[in-house]
Amino acid sequence: MKAVCWHGVNDVRVETVPDPKIINPRDAIIKITSTAICGSDLHLYNGYIPTMEKGDILGHEFMGEVVELGSAVKNVNIGDRVVVPFTISCGNCFFCNRDLSSLCDNSNPNAWMVEKQMGHSPSGLFGYSHLFGGYAGGQAEYARVPFADVGLFKIPDGLTDEQVLFLTDIFPTGYMAAENCNIQPGDIVAVWGCGPVGQFAIQSAYLLGAERVIAIDRVPERLQMAKEYGKAEILNYEEVDVGEALNEMTGGRGPDACIDAVGMEAHGTDFMALYDQVKQAVRLETDRPTALRQVIVSCRKGGHVSIPGVYGGFVDKVPLGAAMNKGLTLKMGQTHVHKYLRPLLEHVQNGEIDPTFVITHRLPLEQAPHGYEIFKDKKDNCIKVVLKP
Repeated sequence: MKAVCWHGVNDVRVETVPDPKIINPRDAIIKITSTAICGSDLHLYNGYIPTMEKGDILGHEFMGEVVELGSAVKNVNIGDRVVVPFTISCGNCFFCNRDLSSLCDNSNPNAWMVEKQMGHSPSGLFGYSHLFGGYAGGQAEYARVPFADVGLFKIPDGLTDEQVLFLTDIFPTGYMAAENCNIQPGDIVAVWGCGPVGQFAIQSAYLLGAERVIAIDRVPERLQMAKEYGKAEILNYEEVDVGEALNEMTGGRGPDACIDAVGMEAHGTDFMALYDQVKQAVRLETDRPTALRQVIVSCRKGGHVSIPGVYGGFVDKVPLGAAMNKGLTLKMGQTHVHKYLRPLLEHVQNGEIDPTFVITHRLPLEQAPHGYEIFKDKKDNCIKVVLKP
């Protein structure tokens, strides 16, 4: 089959690789009909996630048709259209039984690697380094899905791939980010980062009852999308001092909740942003926490900080004193997709949200290297790339 394979920094290639096979009774094989490039994939593309190996198949946002089933998989049939959460969950452990599926105890065979750094391991992830299981991803023609009796969700008739594809990751990620804000009627929510996750966080904040949403970015087309589709007020951080602007917009109190939808490769205009770039370049710091610093300092006293943006290791000069003395609540984590998938599917079916608005580019799988390039460099007004095998 054809698959998108990692070969190093800024180097992905479409290659012919062996077809996946059933290796466990709980496995399924999916013929992929749609897949996407995620902002998290850029952390791999840019070389900031360790334990990648040449030839690793990328991709964790994918869906398709069931073509083969292990003997223990009874919840779907051959020919069913399904979406696949990017987190791999067993469905039976302590965490899966508490709807914390991204913290599954049994799906990362390389948990010992993560435990050395983090103390405990989250779940395995599709196409996201050997640190998180070494699973082949879904930017391919076929994929093996382990724990398929838990991780395959059948899609009702009448919905297109593009309407449901983002239920695999970015829609639930944006929704959980907003839910972690404990939004109350009348709240003002500020969202740093207007990429796809930020766009869904904006819309989810309104679904959960926010009165105002303020979106912060530097890319004009992203800000325009947040304003047009998300009905957000917008700030370009290259043109204004974000902290001062937010205080002015909130009567000096600050937003009730702040969402960092940027993560480990944040940009900025001040000395600290330059400091982060230098330290990350020489591997004295793994992540650039510019947005994280801003959300903590900007959030009102007693407010909530939500962090869906991916962080991979260690960050420097985080204003923990501000978080403590202002009494902030911080919530973060990989998304518990299994918990949110069905409720969000109902929002799509009811016409309350159309997830296709974020798609700017549709490319054949063979053009994935071009898709990565324009997505990374923000070329051709690229916000979200969908690949068709």
